Amino acid sequence: MSNIQNLCSEIVNWLRDTVKESGSGGLVFGLSGGIDSAVVAALAKKAFPDDALGIILPCHSNPEDEEHARLVAKALDIETKKVDLTNVYDLFLSELDTSTQNILALSNIKPRFRMTTLYYYAQVKKYLVAGTSNKSEFTVGYFTKHGDSGVDILPIVDLLKEEVFELARYLKIPDLIINKTPTAGLWEDQTDEKEMGFSYKELDGYIKTGEADQNIKEKIEKMYKRSEHKRRFPLMYIR
Repeated sequence: MSNIQNLCSEIVNWLRDTVKESGSGGLVFGLSGGIDSAVVAALAKKAFPDDALGIILPCHSNPEDEEHARLVAKALDIETKKVDLTNVYDLFLSELDTSTQNILALSNIKPRFRMTTLYYYAQVKKYLVAGTSNKSEFTVGYFTKHGDSGVDILPIVDLLKEEVFELARYLKIPDLIINKTPTAGLWEDQTDEKEMGFSYKELDGYIKTGEADQNIKEKIEKMYKRSEHKRRFPLMYIR
């Protein structure tokens, strides 16, 4: 058995054990059309063939994202539900003072609405919410606090992005999903690497070896330090 087969089996067994220990019956996850969510979906389906639910959550999204999410669902034979959050988002913004037009503040509302929706279905079905963060993104805090990090379990958080790609090929994720440019889809023409300021190859290389071009190394270490609060519970004053 290859290392990637072993890794897949270990994660699937961990998912089964973790869900069972919690008294839950399955897994719910956001299905975005991206590679990370596709890999989590495939692992969830292997762990719970009849109790894996993918939620498609457009919110002023590129229609292609939903097309790709449905492509993944069809390839993996995963049950899906669609909840369009566009009107909810627009109504919410109408109640805010958005004169500052802070694009991150506005965009991060979307994953927080998605998290709320996932927990609704999780509670209804007595499932756990599975997140899609990988090690590369988790290290530099490239996720929304109380948004896509607002989950019960993180099945691929110890996998570098390059390992996610390897696992995706093993799990027979459609090539279209594997080959597309990674993006959080929070605004038009947004890509992960453009927003971070370096490539996944550079980030993975630094995590593995501690080596990178000096300016890249400084960026990564700065992001890691500034995002420390996102990887821990809130600080608590204890008498």
